[in-house]
Amino acid sequence: MAYTNSGTGLMIEPGGTVYPGLTLTAGTIWWLLNSLNIPLSVETVCVFTAPIFSAFASWATYLLTKEVKGTGAGLTAAALLAMVPSYISRSVAGSYDNEAVAIFALIFTFYLYIKTLNTGSLFYATLNSIAYFYMVCSWGGYTFIINLIPMHVLLCIVTGRFSSRLYIAYAPLVVLGTLLAALVPVVGFNAVMTSEHFASFLVFIILHVVAFAYYIKGILTPKMFKVAVTLVVSVGLAVCCAVIAVLIALVASSPTKGWSGRSLSLLDPNCNKGWCSLKHLETEVIQTSWTYASKYIPIIASVSEHQPPTWPSYFMDINVLAFLVPAGIIACFSPLSDASSFVVLYIATSVYFSGVMVRLMLVFAPAACITSGIALSQAFDVFTRSIKFQLPGISSNTEVDAAETSSATAKAQNDAVKTEKSEETSKNRPSKKSKKKEKEEKPSTKAKSEKKRLLALPLDSSVISLLLLILLGAFYVDLSMLSSAGSRTCMAALAAEAYSAPSIVLTSRSHDGLHVFDDFREAYAWLRHNTDVDDKVASWWDYGYQTTAMANRTVIVDNNTWNNTHIATVGTAMSSPEKAAWEIFHSLDVKYVLVVFGGLVGYPSDDINKFLWMVRIGGGVFPHIKEPDYLRDGQYRIDSQATPTMLNCLMYKLSYYRFVETDGKGYDRVRQTEIGKKYFKLTHFEEVFTTHHWMVRIYKLKPPKNRIRGKSKKSKSKTSSTSNRAKRSGTGKKNPWH
Repeated sequence: MAYTNSGTGLMIEPGGTVYPGLTLTAGTIWWLLNSLNIPLSVETVCVFTAPIFSAFASWATYLLTKEVKGTGAGLTAAALLAMVPSYISRSVAGSYDNEAVAIFALIFTFYLYIKTLNTGSLFYATLNSIAYFYMVCSWGGYTFIINLIPMHVLLCIVTGRFSSRLYIAYAPLVVLGTLLAALVPVVGFNAVMTSEHFASFLVFIILHVVAFAYYIKGILTPKMFKVAVTLVVSVGLAVCCAVIAVLIALVASSPTKGWSGRSLSLLDPNCNKGWCSLKHLETEVIQTSWTYASKYIPIIASVSEHQPPTWPSYFMDINVLAFLVPAGIIACFSPLSDASSFVVLYIATSVYFSGVMVRLMLVFAPAACITSGIALSQAFDVFTRSIKFQLPGISSNTEVDAAETSSATAKAQNDAVKTEKSEETSKNRPSKKSKKKEKEEKPSTKAKSEKKRLLALPLDSSVISLLLLILLGAFYVDLSMLSSAGSRTCMAALAAEAYSAPSIVLTSRSHDGLHVFDDFREAYAWLRHNTDVDDKVASWWDYGYQTTAMANRTVIVDNNTWNNTHIATVGTAMSSPEKAAWEIFHSLDVKYVLVVFGGLVGYPSDDINKFLWMVRIGGGVFPHIKEPDYLRDGQYRIDSQATPTMLNCLMYKLSYYRFVETDGKGYDRVRQTEIGKKYFKLTHFEEVFTTHHWMVRIYKLKPPKNRIRGKSKKSKSKTSSTSNRAKRSGTGKKNPWH
């Protein structure tokens, strides 16, 4: 069954492209509130869904970090997540996107995994599978979970940390979690048929082989155990070979080797060493690497969130946490436990993926907050312990306090030891040696406190360092009260400016104050009031949702980029000469064409800077569109050195039509050059509206000329001879393409 998208008029299969978690969550909240006689509209619930789940995400971060390094580290990490700029971008009111609920689901799933790993409770393992199911419903980033956890399980097995708790934490997640994931329509059988999930199944087999080896080791004699191991290894190798052969057959049958396009762009970030540059974006040359996506699936690479980040974006998105993360990683190794090794693996993988795709900064932000919280908590512990040991009057109580102070990791490890002991007792395993070893390794409380005394810092250094940490925390939280009037220097204010401002209303600051650019709403209002309800509007897919919602008009393509062929058709029209583009748009029943142009005011995210993706996406479906035809010395140019194909394409003409009238030169402030073709006329399109700052320009397709049928050969020859005489005399029509 399918339904028609009111925005594009295309038939869409329900659940084929949309993850239902966000919609179900908002709908459930609305239903609960109305059941409690709290009448709120659906719109209000959607606006506040992200802030509500940001509080849940901070709570989940506290629980996860508490399981790793104690309550102090958990509180610090939760406070950091509440203020980190990267997460603010998805937790502000009105940010109704999948990540609004998915980040909470991600952190909570990791917490339940660590909780199960520390306790060995099947109850928490079941909850972990349910949390994973919610994550699958919410966001496609669930594949990060189903690959990170198997990596950690394999790491524990290789380093000799296998236990029954590890088995309980992982096996139910693979079985129950995969079955639940297959129930999500957008995932379906991909949960067992795609390469993103094969790692979890392979580790699942390895885990059972290791568990079986440990089991037979406890019930057999050493001699019989060697024979059994030989048999198990032989059978295991045969089974593994068969499984690998099946996987190879499945992978080989797929053109992408069983991987999705986004996964391949993450795993193969630089398959080609070439570079393609777009000349002069603002004051610098912006370069885009040829990733797998940009080479084979340009529709993925064309999304700005899928581009690699720059170094300054790390300091913008995670701020001072960039300096605390290394200290937190070091703190995770003292001592190294199953939980802390998971955090190290989490931060390492998230750093890599965030370096490939800027959107995955959202995955990196919680890991940075966790490790930074651990680092700050350890620093506070060192300074406060040093002060406590050296202040008069409390030194007598130091030993008692030191004995009572313990982290959640130590408690979890003690519980784990007790669980292992009970299991060993039930299996009649010898435990006297282990008890004796524990007594030998366990130092006395007095020795511990004496060791801490030796490691204590000087009193004055500890006090100054503690005050500096508190002062730096104040700088991190808010310094608006100390800043000069009108300036914004604190992290919270900068994040609010960058992520909370509406993207449809643009602002800029200069020496004469704040300037507001409201061209988008101006253009959408014109469409809503001056066009028919049934008129179709063609534009690049970035503006599809906005046009549908604010202008209430049908668009050809929108931000739901599931139909690559339809987007390629629009890209081909924008890349074609005027007449060919008119024919394409006329075949799509388009009445108006909307383009975004920033050359007058210096707005860099205009359609000329996105034009390379129109060429690549269009050329991927229609081979007659060739990117080299638009390049001069490997660059997209719009000046006098531009290629004829570039100067005659529809995008160039619609963007720069009458542009020379603004200053007499046709100087583009974004590309910082004068345009190459300044004077030309449109023959198949007519300008109907241009906004105040020329940021949005709307053109109407001219109606087709009447065709006279049944012309005689005599009249045709007469017409052709007349046109030939006109050409010879120089009075004929000038070719519009030159």
